Amino acid sequence: MVDRPDFQEKQYAFAAHIRDPEHVAAPEGVEDRRMAIYRELFFNNLKNLLSSTFPVLKKLHSDDKWRSLIRKFMQHHQAQTPYFLELPAEFLNFLQNEYEPEIDDFPFLLELAHYEYIELALSISEEANNMEGIDPDGDFLAGLPVKSVLTWVYAYQYPVHRISAEFLPESPQDQPVYLAVYRGSNDKVGFLELNPVTAGLLNAIDENEAGKTGEALLRGLAADTNYVNVDAFIQHGLAALEEMRSLEILTGTRVAGTRS
Repeated sequence: MVDRPDFQEKQYAFAAHIRDPEHVAAPEGVEDRRMAIYRELFFNNLKNLLSSTFPVLKKLHSDDKWRSLIRKFMQHHQAQTPYFLELPAEFLNFLQNEYEPEIDDFPFLLELAHYEYIELALSISEEANNMEGIDPDGDFLAGLPVKSVLTWVYAYQYPVHRISAEFLPESPQDQPVYLAVYRGSNDKVGFLELNPVTAGLLNAIDENEAGKTGEALLRGLAADTNYVNVDAFIQHGLAALEEMRSLEILTGTRVAGTRS
């Protein structure tokens, strides 16, 4: 093991105490009154950041439990980023891969944390739609529907978008909960709950390597789901596509047979 310079040893000792003051002694020669300022400053800054990123998660927990989660994060997780605003992603990583669940934890803890983080990640995403070759008002049945790069689709076991102090589901739903989380041109983040067929349609649009028209995609879905009245299925599907256009989940259409 390579010896570290004395000043680095002091830095490591300082950081170790800040992470876990109950179990790691403060560096020698530092007045505890001064160390207390740093202990509170680091912890409270992190607590404020995570509380604003995960507001529902924070609200559902007692202050002691929330502080305990944050302390465990500081104790056990080695962050891989020097940027303070990337710490929410590190906290999610900690919950998903390192945190040992406790008996009083909510069963939806991980999914709710993921959903709340996704809202932040999408709000600051630097991705942008390339509108070259896209007709915002195009015919979805004749053209190739195009999904916004600022629309992210997820399947959850719990209805995470409805969880609150008044609604605390105790078990997963029988069917997955599909959510399209999107950011519009006004930079506001919203969500649309999808039924399995609409989720399948959006997935088909996203993976439309063959460049099929919206009508062809809908006919394929009708066949896959054994829907008898294909014409009615297409009309319902068109209504769903128009709703998604109005929300900017879809940006418009390309000419059929082309790819982005």
